[in-house]
Amino acid sequence: MAAKQPDKKNVELFALGTPRSMLLAEFGPPTVSEVRDGKKYEIYKFVQGYSAGAKAGRAVFHGAADVLTLGLWEVVGTPAEGVFSGDEMAYEVSYDSDNRVDQVIALKK
Repeated sequence: MAAKQPDKKNVELFALGTPRSMLLAEFGPPTVSEVRDGKKYEIYKFVQGYSAGAKAGRAVFHGAADVLTLGLWEVVGTPAEGVFSGDEMAYEVSYDSDNRVDQVIALKK
């Protein structure tokens, strides 16, 4: 389960001046995209995951614990990994006329 957790996203891209194309590349298509008063607004929702190193380390630990406890670790390890499923995050951004971020609002951190 540890190896299949979501990847860590670069939330530092939610900054003034970031091109829209970079947000699309990192986070995929926005959940909501609309134009209000002639200005484009988008909401990005995603699960903030873990770095590859953290996921690999946890997977190795769980594997070793399974071997050392003859599989009994699964009783503790499986529910524990369910807790580490990442944090849901949401940001609203608006863009200027050059499709660069000009406002960021963290909706859920």
